[in-house]
Amino acid sequence: MEPMKPMEPMKPMQPMKPMAPMQADDSWWPEGLSNPSSSGGQNDLQYAFFPQQRRLAIRQGGTVQQYDTGEHRISGVSQAQGGQGSGGSPVFSTGQGEVALSSLRKIG
Repeated sequence: MEPMKPMEPMKPMQPMKPMAPMQADDSWWPEGLSNPSSSGGQNDLQYAFFPQQRRLAIRQGGTVQQYDTGEHRISGVSQAQGGQGSGGSPVFSTGQGEVALSSLRKIG
């Protein structure tokens, strides 16, 4: 049996690497809108809600469209299955219940 070897001294700690710079903003919505209070997506639809401007930005199929949300405060999205067109019509959750995208006024 071989005798036990003495422990090696600890190696000094390495200095921390500098922090990586923040990634570029991946915003897909039009310039001029503030930070969204809620955003998300389902299937090929993405949304971002901007309460200060009362705007909902929708990106679908590479196209971005804005809608006037009035008093609605958007917090989520679902898509009706089996409706007209592929995937159905998006429906948004609000504090007052659900609101269909088709009921909002398109901007521009």
